[in-house]
Amino acid sequence: MSNVLVTGGAGYIGSHACKALRNAGFTPVTYDNLCTGWEDAVKFGPFEKGELHDRAALDAVFETYKPVAVMHFAALSQVGDSMKQPGQYWHNNVGGSLVLFEAAIAAGCLNIVFSSTCATYGEHDNVLLDETIEQRPINAYASSKRAIEDMLQDYENAHGLRNVIFRYFNVAGADPDAEVGEFHQPETHLVPLMLDAIAGKRDALTIYGTDYDTPDGTCIRDYVHVCDLVDAHVLGLRWLLEGKESRVFNLGSGTGFSVREVVDQSRAVNNRAVPISEGERRPGDCTKLVSGSTRAEKELGWTPTRSKMDTMIADAWKWHQTGHYDR
Repeated sequence: MSNVLVTGGAGYIGSHACKALRNAGFTPVTYDNLCTGWEDAVKFGPFEKGELHDRAALDAVFETYKPVAVMHFAALSQVGDSMKQPGQYWHNNVGGSLVLFEAAIAAGCLNIVFSSTCATYGEHDNVLLDETIEQRPINAYASSKRAIEDMLQDYENAHGLRNVIFRYFNVAGADPDAEVGEFHQPETHLVPLMLDAIAGKRDALTIYGTDYDTPDGTCIRDYVHVCDLVDAHVLGLRWLLEGKESRVFNLGSGTGFSVREVVDQSRAVNNRAVPISEGERRPGDCTKLVSGSTRAEKELGWTPTRSKMDTMIADAWKWHQTGHYDR
């Protein structure tokens, strides 16, 4: 079986991608420093602990495993934190990617599947976002991802480093088999925070900002199931291995939910009240981010099957009840 190097493979999305790769006949090789990932999430292939900035370690991994491609998930990703400490995001996300791409080129591994974000688009009022929309990032996290996208284009022009870039909308849900799931420390994502509040593991779910220009005053986001998301990554990998051109794809469901609407959906799924508190807006948060793209469906043949809000919450709740959050 062909090896695929998965940076950040011990994290939420990366661990699900490793399972999808294994099921598709590849061997995922996780490369992770466990800063935000968890070693017990590495279940589907070899594990190499290391830093993106450690060129010698990366060279050794490329030499040992000779991967046919890299899936690059490793990154700091908290919007609020990026506004307070932008240097960490430029150093870790951009600087680390630079070292990784140099190592890949030196090893002759010229296929990159990159985890980007819809946050690179910034604020576009009342616009469904497709891949042609101007990118205007408004926080350091999004700026760092945009910079890596630009870097990939430069490296392709100079060295033939072909790439598929996926701009994610909000990722939710968990593996339906509950082998892996979503766990961050500290937790910052809406669905697991909401489930923690339901389960009594925190006093309440804080809604940050209730005065946005939306029907109920809370932010609107497009949610995509993590399993649908990683299925697209396998399709993107095959796209590159078939020799097709570099491409950018949005990954979203095309449906927007406000924070309050997600809470209402949770009540319908779990039949449990969600304790709520209201807080101020967080710097760097956009009002509305919803995908208007069908490119992944038309060109990759990607068909999301689990990206309905009730399914995402039910899968996340199943994972939540396994006790993994109690570690």
